[in-house]
Amino acid sequence: MPRISEEAIERIKREVSIADLARQRGVVLRGHGENLIGLCPFHDDHEPSLVITPAKNLWNCLGACQKGGDVIRWVEVAERVPFRQAVEILHGGFLPAPASLATRCPVSPAMNDRALLAAVVGYYQARLNTTDAPEAVRYLERRGVWNEEAIRHFSIGFSDRSIGGLLPNPDLKPGKEIRVRLAEVGIYRADTGREHFNGCVVFPVVGREGEVLEIYGRKIRDDMRHRVGSHLYLPGSHRGIWNGEVLTESKEIILCESVIDALTFWVHGSRNVIPAFGVNGFTEEMFEALRACGTTRVLIAYDRDEAGDAAAAKLAVRLAAASMACYRVLFPRMMDANDYAKKVQPAAQSLGVLLRSAEWMAGPKLGMIEITAQPMSPEPLRMMATPQIEATPEPEQESSEPTSSLAAEASPSSSIDVASAGSIDIVRGDRHYRIRGLDKNLSYAQMKLVMRVSHGDQVFLDQVDLVSARQRVQFVKQAAVDIGVKEEIVKNDLAAIYRELEVLQEKVITETLAPKEKRPRVSEEDSAAALELLRAPDLLERVAADYQRCGVVGERTNKLVAYLAAVSRLLDEPLAIIIQSSSAAGKTKLMDAVLDFVPEEERIRYSAMTGQSLFYFEGQELKHKILAVSEEEGAERASYALKLLQSEGQLTIASTGKDPQSGRLVTNEYHVEGPVMIFLTSTSPEIDEELLNRCIVLTVDEDREQTRAIHRLQREGETLEGLIAREEKQTILRLHRNAQRLLRPIRVINPYARALTFADGRTRTRRDHTKYLTLIRTIALLHQHQRPRKTHEHRGQRIDYIEVEPRDIEIANELAHEVLGRSLDELAPQSRRLLGLLDREVTRECAVRAVSRCDLRFTQREVRGWSGWTDMQVKRHLGKLVAMEYALIHRGGRGQSFVYELLYDGAGSDGRPFLPGLIDAEEIRKWGRSEPKWGYQNQEWGSTGAPQGHAGGGPGAGGKNGNKPNAAERLPGARVYKLGKAHLDEGPSSQVARVVEG
Repeated sequence: MPRISEEAIERIKREVSIADLARQRGVVLRGHGENLIGLCPFHDDHEPSLVITPAKNLWNCLGACQKGGDVIRWVEVAERVPFRQAVEILHGGFLPAPASLATRCPVSPAMNDRALLAAVVGYYQARLNTTDAPEAVRYLERRGVWNEEAIRHFSIGFSDRSIGGLLPNPDLKPGKEIRVRLAEVGIYRADTGREHFNGCVVFPVVGREGEVLEIYGRKIRDDMRHRVGSHLYLPGSHRGIWNGEVLTESKEIILCESVIDALTFWVHGSRNVIPAFGVNGFTEEMFEALRACGTTRVLIAYDRDEAGDAAAAKLAVRLAAASMACYRVLFPRMMDANDYAKKVQPAAQSLGVLLRSAEWMAGPKLGMIEITAQPMSPEPLRMMATPQIEATPEPEQESSEPTSSLAAEASPSSSIDVASAGSIDIVRGDRHYRIRGLDKNLSYAQMKLVMRVSHGDQVFLDQVDLVSARQRVQFVKQAAVDIGVKEEIVKNDLAAIYRELEVLQEKVITETLAPKEKRPRVSEEDSAAALELLRAPDLLERVAADYQRCGVVGERTNKLVAYLAAVSRLLDEPLAIIIQSSSAAGKTKLMDAVLDFVPEEERIRYSAMTGQSLFYFEGQELKHKILAVSEEEGAERASYALKLLQSEGQLTIASTGKDPQSGRLVTNEYHVEGPVMIFLTSTSPEIDEELLNRCIVLTVDEDREQTRAIHRLQREGETLEGLIAREEKQTILRLHRNAQRLLRPIRVINPYARALTFADGRTRTRRDHTKYLTLIRTIALLHQHQRPRKTHEHRGQRIDYIEVEPRDIEIANELAHEVLGRSLDELAPQSRRLLGLLDREVTRECAVRAVSRCDLRFTQREVRGWSGWTDMQVKRHLGKLVAMEYALIHRGGRGQSFVYELLYDGAGSDGRPFLPGLIDAEEIRKWGRSEPKWGYQNQEWGSTGAPQGHAGGGPGAGGKNGNKPNAAERLPGARVYKLGKAHLDEGPSSQVARVVEG
């Protein structure tokens, strides 16, 4: 073949439709905005990932194969041929008649049932889009439902019996096999060997994953109906719901008797419509789908004949029993939706009037019926009449009686259509009003609109506030002059329009200001799995293990504390968390991991916040949510509001604004309700003291062993097991998010509270004590599905609650030792870690060099070598150690350099972080809910330190020298470990001990 010119290649790309090629391969295409979507034929596709853009004639697969390109690339992939051969195929087979189909058989015996039906539907759809099916096109035009968007969206096709000519010879084995397969799926009739839908416009019912569940065929010629009738379906029981995806998008559904009637509503703008399979064809699947999707109102638009009325009445009783409001759309007698739309023009207006005037049949009575109509005709100045049964309205008659003429014109029936979110069309007689901007009026004190009124070819446009009498008068006078009608007519129109808009405005304001409930629906299977998790005896251990499976290695305490803090959002006083570490240590990854376990609708995350941003959240928008900010610096300007929100549980601000009526400055009050769980990260070694008092500080493990564990996990992620783990991660996250959705705010009572103890040597422990108590309550709250619900009557009100168990206190003690005990240290965790490293390395160097510690000097360079830290980290934390007198700085031998001496002698380095003064959980179990033997908790302390009514020694007396007993003295049988000064409590006791089990 000679060289093909660039002009011919461009012509191929321009004139050969990729959509036609896709349909030939059996791809069922559905409309999706400006694109078409379907199952990609080039890989095992279960959810539509093929996207075709007809306007550009390009295609792209968003699924596994990731292929895409122009029409030539399609043939290259489909036929597995090089570029030149693809061009030759297209040039030879499509350019002479680019809209025609190839002569290749679209089906094969190797296809499964799903692929076979899809191939046939694609072939039928391609046949309707050719010039070979004028009868089918004329039929759809005659029924008033020819619409290119609908043809694409619903994959409507035509069966012209041509598919039989493409099949192999029936005398040969392949021909017999394919005909048997077509008969099995219902496309061929086994008795006659003819196409089942011959002469039908076909409407496939496509499932959620693109599979063809049912096919409805409508005969287009009367002479072909004598044997099988006008309406055909696949053999067997009916499956699927035509246009079923609308059930998840609208709570109000129009139910028709047939697909043609439903398509009539669809093409005229009412998209929330589904059909039954005939007058008695409402299936159990449809009923369950309506109930599962939360449908609240059903408009039954069956034919207005005896059979239709009887079926509608029977169906209304069934739907009403499921709490659905049922209304009957009343067409004129012996008419259906399609007949009415053809005879009463304009169809969109006439159908809208019928829907709004539908009569209640059964079920709850709801408010105004909501109609979503398609935009008005492209010719906006076209005169629109009030729908009448006669298609041609009577011409307007002049009257010698101005009063009667005025009455006839001033009181016409109105029709109103919400054409889009910001446009409303109202017809009053021969006057058409288009209104924009109602959705911007969120106050009853104003109704500022852009209003256009047309009368014949005359148009008037102005901005008007219908609440203002002066603006109404000006609008009426000018509009009457410009459109050539009497002022009284426009005035009465405006009064009627205001009454209509007042109802719509109230609905807009109510919906806008209503709390936005974003909680998704959880299936029964997922709910059962989540409940099983929440009832597991080892719940927290499973949480820690699932974090590990999701790629967060180590950090067990940090993960559990942060997870519990996230759960505490449901309490009246939730915990707050700051994750502190150096840059790139993994603080953001830890935050992401914790937030991933929380449902999306219950967390709000920002990179930064302005100073006033928190004050302008809507009412309860933040209530029981997590507010996460990636860096503390990003929340610095909002720190005041964050502190107030955490301390007081709410925010209130008075702001100056302009009154819309008078224009004067007035004070507006904004109120934001809590509680809110605050979640921050920080790289700063010094955290604001006010914020530090309110938050639990978690520090990321920066040790070398943790780094090695992370490296191992990263390498594991490159393997097949790592790929499987990433796929499994979504299942784990879905389980935990659903579990979080099952948790509810409930009061938690701690019957052991009077027996608890806590360190009291510093004033800051007042807030640390609150954190400790909240941690115990949170653990109990997490286990709410394992605890019996208890009830207490108080002043006629019922109080529901659950109780803390000793195991909750034991877990809280374990975690508090790590996080709260560390927070009482005078050094930041990273500085404490560097101090321990210096102690170890200095001890080793002294042994090697045979020198004492006071004679050993080291440089910052040596510290970087020992620790592997960056220069900035070493300077920052080494400077902190010098300032706190753990190290001493000396002038080096070269004059300008510095060397360091370690003053710290290693005291207390053997002890783990701990929180002194906590009662052992075993003591709680031993004494039960009664107060401990020492019994001082609820009594006033005298001047000597002993509780009133107690004297001398023993469990009920004070400690040494008459002081309040410390934790160790109060716990009979407890083992005591003395600790170094690094962990000394500053309380009244001269000795502080760590209390452990035993």
